[in-house]
Amino acid sequence: MQRHFDDELQKLKNNLLSMAALAETAIHNAVRSLEKKDRNMAEEVIKNDAHIDNFENIIEAACVSLLALRQPMAQDLRFITTAMKMNMEIEAIGDLAVNIAQRSLSLVDKPMLKPLIDIPKLSVIAQKMVKDAIDAFVNKDEALAKNVILQDPQANAIRTSVYNELIYDHIAKDGTCADRAIALMLITRDLERIADRAVSISEDVIYMIGAKIVKHHPENLEQ
Repeated sequence: MQRHFDDELQKLKNNLLSMAALAETAIHNAVRSLEKKDRNMAEEVIKNDAHIDNFENIIEAACVSLLALRQPMAQDLRFITTAMKMNMEIEAIGDLAVNIAQRSLSLVDKPMLKPLIDIPKLSVIAQKMVKDAIDAFVNKDEALAKNVILQDPQANAIRTSVYNELIYDHIAKDGTCADRAIALMLITRDLERIADRAVSISEDVIYMIGAKIVKHHPENLEQ
């Protein structure tokens, strides 16, 4: 009986990993479609979101079944509840990648407002935060989860820098570029929100590992 339960937990973990890989690819391709002005790539990101949504349904059903039929305790219970939260966070990350792809499509036929430097940089940070958060879950690595949380101020700083540049160096000087500037601001916002989702996953991972609450309690990160 325990062997079958362990197999179910492993299957749940594998599905989460597959879903996360799709979400990471979606982030990368959405931003690449912006850089390359690649309409097909952006449309592919939007189309492939259905696969992430399908995983969400499969994982949610598996978690509910495990809770109802296995009545897990202690660490197994924390593992499954963390998986449920991660499932929602990863699905939301996929949706944010779709948002970026949609904004990219709106800019495909318009002149580039500015060289893209900070947005790709923020994308790399957000993707790494997501990957590290998932790795922390798989390997039960509290130190890695903490490191993800500590990277969030860097993502916030880049977002603020991009906002200030677009508002004061572009919109304020030439109102006709407002539509392109706002699209880039929304892309930046979505990347920063992806980073926030990675932080939420990491907070849940820390709780899963040692039942320590760090969400809204950053002082506990020092313990």
